[in-house]
Amino acid sequence: MATFVLVPGAWHGSWAFETVTPLLEAAGHTVHPLTLTGLRPQDDGATVARANLDTHADDVVRLLESAEITEATLVGHSYGGMVISAAADRAATRIARLVHLDAYVPNDGESCWSLTTDAYRRSFVDGAADTGYAVRPPFRAPHGGDARRRPHPLPSLVQRIRLTGAVDRVPRRDFVYCSGWEDDTPFTGLRTRLRAEPGWRVHDIPTAHNAMREAPSAVADLLIDQS
Repeated sequence: MATFVLVPGAWHGSWAFETVTPLLEAAGHTVHPLTLTGLRPQDDGATVARANLDTHADDVVRLLESAEITEATLVGHSYGGMVISAAADRAATRIARLVHLDAYVPNDGESCWSLTTDAYRRSFVDGAADTGYAVRPPFRAPHGGDARRRPHPLPSLVQRIRLTGAVDRVPRRDFVYCSGWEDDTPFTGLRTRLRAEPGWRVHDIPTAHNAMREAPSAVADLLIDQS
């Protein structure tokens, strides 16, 4: 059985995986959905302002060490792809598989800011106008988005990742492309690139970006696939 560590994207917490987690557990797997530092309800402004990509990578590594996990499957959604890449580079010997679920796959020196689209960069700047350090959740029509979303620490979105190459030694790496929002996705070019790179398995799911909510069974089935 696998041990999953689930890392949400920007503005989200562990609740983003609330429909996928029980499906994985029902299949006999161990699941650790995370809420990253600065996104927890108890975090104050100073905690949010200090949280960056290193902080979030440390959140994952700390869990791996405290729970004595040695064969983890790290799953990162969207911004969470930055986090699992950084964490895997620091703790590669504890990780058996990476799954980038419609998520960024950075090279050394890149950031979420550098990898995303102009539209998202504008939303980061506009969203941080209130405090200067936290990006408010973007509005989502028609219902405005999940009320549990929280302002996301701006430093984590602009900090450049530092990778030694250890992440490339993780035995299995999967990229999941959500094809249901192709007018807005920043990941089309990434899918093309990874299809040509050795060591990557690329999958498509015909959903919008939040596949965990729209197609939880499809996501769970893909995560459980050990072939």
